[in-house]
Amino acid sequence: MTNFRIATVLARQLWDSRGRPTVEAEVRLEGGAVGRAIAPAGASRGAHEAVDLRDGGTAFGGMGVAKAVANVAAEIAPALAGMDARDQAAIDRTLTALDGTANKGRLGANALVAVSMAVLHAAAAAEGAPLWRYLAGGRKVRVPLPEIQIFGGGAHAGRRTDIQDFMVMAPRAGSFRRALEITDEVYRAAGRLMEALGPLSGVADEGGWWPNFSSNEQALDTLTKAIEAAGHRPGEDVFISLDIAANELGDTTGYRLALDDRRMDGAAMAEEVIGWTRRYPILSIEDPASQDDFATMATVMRAIGDTVQVIGDDVLVTNAARVAGAAEAGACNAALIKVNQVGTVTEAHEALEAARAHGWGMVVSARSGETEDVTIAHLSTGWDAGQLKVGSFTRSERMAKWNEMLRIEEEMGNDADFAGASAFAAPVAARLG
Repeated sequence: MTNFRIATVLARQLWDSRGRPTVEAEVRLEGGAVGRAIAPAGASRGAHEAVDLRDGGTAFGGMGVAKAVANVAAEIAPALAGMDARDQAAIDRTLTALDGTANKGRLGANALVAVSMAVLHAAAAAEGAPLWRYLAGGRKVRVPLPEIQIFGGGAHAGRRTDIQDFMVMAPRAGSFRRALEITDEVYRAAGRLMEALGPLSGVADEGGWWPNFSSNEQALDTLTKAIEAAGHRPGEDVFISLDIAANELGDTTGYRLALDDRRMDGAAMAEEVIGWTRRYPILSIEDPASQDDFATMATVMRAIGDTVQVIGDDVLVTNAARVAGAAEAGACNAALIKVNQVGTVTEAHEALEAARAHGWGMVVSARSGETEDVTIAHLSTGWDAGQLKVGSFTRSERMAKWNEMLRIEEEMGNDADFAGASAFAAPVAARLG
């Protein structure tokens, strides 16, 4: 056990993909193994999720993390000293109790998640195993199906479209490597089509093409044409996945689609989303309603849940109790899993297992403010989640994770089992044959 005892916990300020400060934690065990992890940050955030601790003031636009870094040194490091890094649940219980708030706001979810993930890396290093294999614990696990952004909208692109993410999925690709190759073809085809429509405007926060459309439907039309232009069959080889991020569209009076200049209540919003799935080759929809609007989510589920994946993000915030509530309401058939959304590895895994228990799909996800940290590639694989959402097919903070998945798939060799259709809830998987 000595080799697994925590000797030191350090933290430092690093920078994320938006040029904002973030926290890296470094955990060293008595046996010499070291684990590092970096906290990501989201732009589209639910009211119920764990919160980062920021310094405020004028430096770094108020986004500094000196307080969170100091909390690691002053409180977290002494509390974890001597603990067994293999007991992740005990580590995370200690972190949560030490913070003492419901939203991790005292010490900062950015401090807690960095430390929690760093402990996990240190334990795997001490075992001499890749993190995904350490998490699998001898079980056979699948290579996840990637969900990859082509156009970025919403909070990730100055709200140039109401829909936040226009993505593609290739569940029949047969391998992770081939899924990335297909995505590359679609991404480049989409760029050519956008150039023909008018001036290209660069890329959004997560690397997708910056929207230059007059309506949400024009973006969907263009993405469908891009799939065809790349030589693939929409709705057969390649499907569309949308993150509506409706929490960003809703207020006390309902929802507003600014690009289409329309206001609507929950019923009308559900009808709009359902209509998109009827007209376009859509396989997955994320957050078609705002964070507490389970009724609208359930309306969408009743209409399309047998053939389309309906993912909860802001409505679930990687919280096992909210997963249970959504299941009771019939609001989702898949859960988005973001470790920093709940604050610790253990709580994220509990939410994932709650989704699995209900027969849902599970999607381990990055945030819009990311780094070169590749932990989620290992979590998605080692937890056998079946799906991985990282962002687009450009920018190194995204490509680092896709490339790590290629290494993992290669390492699996003949045991590599691409999740494909099995990544979805049973009724949706049946659509794919």
